[in-house]
Amino acid sequence: MSAFLLVNPRAGAGRPSAAELVEAAEARGIDTHVLREGEDPQGIARAAGGATVLGMAGGDGSLGPVAAVALERDLPFVCIPFGTYNHFAWDAGIDRDDPLGALRAFDGEERRVDVGRLGDGRVFLNTASFGLYAALVADEDRAGSRLSAALRLVFRGGEVRLAIDGDPVIARIVVVGNNVYRLHPLEVGSRPRLDGGILHLGIARGLLPWSWEERRAERFSIDPDAPSLDAAVDGEPVRLRTPVELRVEPCALRLLVPKRGQDVGDRAEGELLRPG
Repeated sequence: MSAFLLVNPRAGAGRPSAAELVEAAEARGIDTHVLREGEDPQGIARAAGGATVLGMAGGDGSLGPVAAVALERDLPFVCIPFGTYNHFAWDAGIDRDDPLGALRAFDGEERRVDVGRLGDGRVFLNTASFGLYAALVADEDRAGSRLSAALRLVFRGGEVRLAIDGDPVIARIVVVGNNVYRLHPLEVGSRPRLDGGILHLGIARGLLPWSWEERRAERFSIDPDAPSLDAAVDGEPVRLRTPVELRVEPCALRLLVPKRGQDVGDRAEGELLRPG
């Protein structure tokens, strides 16, 4: 096995340090690359031509581009939780407070999990969001925290006007999840499984959007009748060309998790994922 791990040292403010993570990875025989400012993780992953396993240590927004390369090359993928929220790691049963322990996944067991795909080829492992939540993500860096960003945005006017599969919708928030979420406005919840083969769309309306209209399908088309649309893809602000096409690719990603008995998560192994 030739394993390659990219490390985003700016993904979060937790411990261990990037240097400590690299040291622990290299002690396991894993080649590493610490991303410098402005470097393209997807390009670096593609350049690792001899790798038989690809891993990414970062937050949720760091994972998709490297997972996309693993999909292209049909390679196993390892998620090392190294960001602020680490939603994907949590839903996959990986202890998001123990990135050093998560390195055991490089010698772990393979599980097949779904990915979401946008029409431009971009992969999302968690969600693609539009409206207030997308604005919250963009505003969070300036506000300093999610709570203060949320308080500023909830009372700000503005709605997103979209056609979802041709159906006109006016909403504060529209979120499309890779698999079914326990949704709550302003804070995406958890998923019972990652291999359900479905997208989960939530629509929240009103000044204080505390309830959702939910839809489930394998594909959605979102069209704001404008040439572009602001969005948050796995928590990263982006601008997408429209219409935005979203689909699920069932059990496409070969996710490695720690072996039974070595699982660093605190939930029962097998609760979320079927064997590949």
